[in-house]
Amino acid sequence: MDLNRKIVISLERISQAFRVLLWNESKQYGLSPIQIQILNFLQTHSKEKRKISYLAKEFDMTKATISDSVKVLFQKSFVEKEFETNDSRSFILHLTPEGEEIARNTSLFVTEIENSIDKLGQSEKENLLLNLLGIIDSLNQSGVISIQRMCFSCSNYLPDYNGNKHFCKLLNKKLNDPELQVDCPEFEAK
Repeated sequence: MDLNRKIVISLERISQAFRVLLWNESKQYGLSPIQIQILNFLQTHSKEKRKISYLAKEFDMTKATISDSVKVLFQKSFVEKEFETNDSRSFILHLTPEGEEIARNTSLFVTEIENSIDKLGQSEKENLLLNLLGIIDSLNQSGVISIQRMCFSCSNYLPDYNGNKHFCKLLNKKLNDPELQVDCPEFEAK
């Protein structure tokens, strides 16, 4: 088996571990894995990103699928809707205190994977991050995955500037490898 295939299989196994951990968390609360992901997303992202259409793009799902998941979260009183003044059909999702608690409790499901990564040395972690960002960027450019709010696809990112390997125009500073963002709140698409 060639090296590329072994890497793909390894990434699939990590993805499988992620799914198992997420599924275990979701069963505990009587929710689906995507509903847990939505709660976690709502907890950490700005108002502009807490709309059905944005969530559909974020998770590469249809608006109908996301709407169905949000409907259940609404029925269970884990989210509430803030209707926009200029369009009564459009709304922003907010976590209720119960939703906030579930999001906080379930965000720890990745601890097992983080513990495994923690066993790597600092330079190995940095190399892994750079390689994963490169793969994600390539998959994004080829249209396999959609929204990516990371440095490599940001209009503020310069891969080489005045001899600096990574540079952020917004922060006006050189970025060290560990400072590269995967989910930047200040992201601006190229």
